Amino acid sequence: MKDIIRAALAVLIASALLIWANAELGKTSGKAGADTITVYNWGEYIDPDLLKQFTEETGIRVVYETFDSNEAMMTKIQQGGTSYDVAVPSEYMIEKMRENNLLIPLDHSKLPNLKHIDPYFLDLPFDPDNEYSIPFFWGTLGIVFNPELLGGQYDFSSWDDLWDPALRQKVILVDSAREVVGMGLNILGYSLNSTDRRELDEASAKLSELAPNVKAIIGDEITQMMQRNEASVALTWSGQAADMMSENDSLDYAVPEEGSNLWFDNMVIPKTAANIDGAHKFINFMLDPEVAAQNADYVGYSTPNKDALGLMDPEVVNDERFYPDEETREHLEVYRDLGPEMLGIYNERFLKFKMEMN
Repeated sequence: MKDIIRAALAVLIASALLIWANAELGKTSGKAGADTITVYNWGEYIDPDLLKQFTEETGIRVVYETFDSNEAMMTKIQQGGTSYDVAVPSEYMIEKMRENNLLIPLDHSKLPNLKHIDPYFLDLPFDPDNEYSIPFFWGTLGIVFNPELLGGQYDFSSWDDLWDPALRQKVILVDSAREVVGMGLNILGYSLNSTDRRELDEASAKLSELAPNVKAIIGDEITQMMQRNEASVALTWSGQAADMMSENDSLDYAVPEEGSNLWFDNMVIPKTAANIDGAHKFINFMLDPEVAAQNADYVGYSTPNKDALGLMDPEVVNDERFYPDEETREHLEVYRDLGPEMLGIYNERFLKFKMEMN
């Protein structure tokens, strides 16, 4: 009988200890959630000092993770293994994430610093009324080049310059289907978002003519190659071009007059968020003009924060290569989500072009 009583007491004590441990774990987890946010962003897209400053001001620790493509980011969020509180997708991916119910609507009452954003960058087609996203950086797709290595023969005011036979084995392209196929569409006067098979066929044929001029199709290595004068001309994004130019003052950047891509990277709160209040605080922090100015100086991309511009180097913000005026922007086009089938067609055209390089 005593053994039975002892066993029963042991079970009761163990149960009580288990209940207490679970309660304490719940408290700890709740506290960790309130004191931590996980931010998912592009590489080298924020000044690390700002993450420390945010923690000092709010007491919220930032776990920072990076991705190298919109598609990789979306896949990770869809899988749901990590509770990302803030992510920074591009415009077409925001549209796609909205359609797939992967975003939480923003509470604008918690974002008083939204007033500092230039209205030009708000209420765009990919997110009407900015219900789900807030501008972070913006820029263009264009051509970075070294006039000295090219003998001063080109200004790349037209895409046609890239097709000059004199540039054989000298052109570097970013490894991205929308950008390269889009260049083929642009030079023919077609939309970057074309779904017309005939237009895409023509763009592919035009790219085939460019193949002899292409030295390589690569990623971030473009920066080092241009900085070290190992290449003379490359298709790249404005911020990456600015980074190259900061290290090599022989370089220049141009957006061809036929048109190109105008892109936006915006902050969103994914459905995976575990700390929605902390996410709003982080977004509002990044909208502060002083913070936005410091981040733009560090990263090199263009800020949509109109009140940050006055805190930055006038030589930078008055440089129309990186802050083109509204008239110039009218000739640029924002990517739209074309759907998986059409995106697959773009990827097929791009793969075909890459195979022609071999």
